[in-house]
Amino acid sequence: MIQIRDITKSYFMGNQTLPILKGVSLTIEDGDFVAIMGPSGSGKSTLMNILGLLDVPTTGSYLFNGKEISKQTEDELAAIRRVEIGFVFQQFNLLPRMSAEENVALPLIYSQKTTESLRPKQLLQQVGLGERIGHHTNELSGGQQQRVAIARSLVNNPKMILADEPTGNLDSVSTTEIMKTLKDLNAQGITIILVTHEEDIGAEAHRLIRMKDGIIFSDERKTPLVPQKKQPTINVDQNESKFSLAEIGSHFQQGFRTLAANKVRTALSMLGILIGVAAVVAMLALGKGAQQQIESQLSSLGSNLLVLRAGAIRIGGVAQESGATTRLSEDDAKALADNISTLKHVAPQVTGRGQITYASKNWSTQVLGTESPYAQMHASEPTKGRFFTNQESQTRARVAVIGTVLVKELFEDRNPIGEMIKINKVSFQVIGVLPEKGGGGFRNQDDTIIIPLSTAMHRLLGKLYVDSIELEVDKPENIDASQTSILAVMNQRHKVPESIQDEAFQILNLADIQAALSKTSQTMSLLLAVIAGISLVVGGIGIMNIMLVSVTERTREIGLRKAIGAKRKDILLQFLVESVVVSAIGGLSGILLGWLITVGLSAASGWSTSVSIESVMLSFFTSALIGVVFGVYPARKASLLNPIDALRFE
Repeated sequence: MIQIRDITKSYFMGNQTLPILKGVSLTIEDGDFVAIMGPSGSGKSTLMNILGLLDVPTTGSYLFNGKEISKQTEDELAAIRRVEIGFVFQQFNLLPRMSAEENVALPLIYSQKTTESLRPKQLLQQVGLGERIGHHTNELSGGQQQRVAIARSLVNNPKMILADEPTGNLDSVSTTEIMKTLKDLNAQGITIILVTHEEDIGAEAHRLIRMKDGIIFSDERKTPLVPQKKQPTINVDQNESKFSLAEIGSHFQQGFRTLAANKVRTALSMLGILIGVAAVVAMLALGKGAQQQIESQLSSLGSNLLVLRAGAIRIGGVAQESGATTRLSEDDAKALADNISTLKHVAPQVTGRGQITYASKNWSTQVLGTESPYAQMHASEPTKGRFFTNQESQTRARVAVIGTVLVKELFEDRNPIGEMIKINKVSFQVIGVLPEKGGGGFRNQDDTIIIPLSTAMHRLLGKLYVDSIELEVDKPENIDASQTSILAVMNQRHKVPESIQDEAFQILNLADIQAALSKTSQTMSLLLAVIAGISLVVGGIGIMNIMLVSVTERTREIGLRKAIGAKRKDILLQFLVESVVVSAIGGLSGILLGWLITVGLSAASGWSTSVSIESVMLSFFTSALIGVVFGVYPARKASLLNPIDALRFE
């Protein structure tokens, strides 16, 4: 089973070399019971670690079942340890957060990719701990802990057990029980190699090897060796590097258990991600809500709209009063509608302020005089009643369509249709109520009253000219051509000299304003998301720091896991899973907190918010990605630890 030739082992301390083993040669057959004795510093524990593939010799040859160990990779050595060797440590090396059964089942994660097995219970019953299966480490005596360690060493049916001072920390009764267990295992054909400094323990072995100063100075056979069937050579499965769902599931189970055992540290790790994700969700919700509100208000103004106004002309370098030379009239509006085929609707307008009275109530609001196409151009068909007709505009009818603010302020719960109101002491009949559109800034679109253009000009405001002409273009692609045609018609009608044509009239393109405001809103949303994203990065750095601390604290655990068969990718996956779990749970909590923040802001301040599924998914997967990215370095650092160095870590 084992054959070593001229094994040496030296440690390098600065410029000095400290030799521990000095040319050790040894052969151990299957089924033997070997005790290695010697004083402290004799090299017996170092030899044991080399025999158990936890350490590598400096020079020499080591054949395990006929295979040269020096030619094996670290993962191949882990596979041999997992299948062939069981370890019983002097310090037990049980994980305190696990029960006896869970400690025994630990090697199954790396051999069977699951801990779901009846074998751990059977082994605990075999070593006399059937009633202590669910007890944790701090609830077991030293002898009981050592028997749990022995049961763990047997869970993968190894051919050999290496026991390093298995009775060194036990009382005499526990020592007797442990030795009886080891003898029983040897009687079943399992090779036992134990290191001890106690003469009575060494005397119970079939073969006693004594060491001193790094060499074997005596090798005594006490009991004849019963020949055992030759063991087959280990063949490492080349597909073991692939992850399976069962394996990932086991690592997630281990990760949850580890994180639950350190609740405060886990909570602090999650806090950074939680705050970052909550900030992302809340910021994106605010930005999205603001964008939707802007788009809603802009859409209420109408689509493909142009607003024609009189320009400010300079004569001799002196700015003239706006419209002094090129005033707009109702005839201009009619001429534009007749001469430009791409115009769908044309509505001249005048505006002013009016004091509205009804019964004992009064209200100051904006008065808009326009023509009937306005309703179609601005999606302002009344929700109650109707809009005025062309005939009513031509006859200067005293009818009015009012906004919802006036309904609330003047009529409260009464139906305003048919009621008589006064605008600047002139009586008007209410014939319709405009749809509610909301408002912001300096103007509320619902705080307005609309009357026929001719009525406003000649009966109420006393204006001879219109303030502006709104023009709706039939298609977006015709807007530029329509602007050119409008200016051409107006310059011709008003006989504007070519030198001042650029200043005579102004055309306001609402589509350009909509695009600019939408772009600004998107930019602000992106800026808010970037600021919130910085919080996520900071949270990720916090996770990395916590995981690095965790690697340091759990170095001995990493050594134990490697001793029982964990490969580099197993350790890497375990710590990576823990990072992802922290990030994912923190992300989900952050999504909930972010949603609560948006609801609170919306309720408290009336701000428009919109939590989209896209922002939720983005936040969640970003937090998980951060767990992977910032967890890779600590996980890789853990996976690269040498098993014997990790086990010796203090």
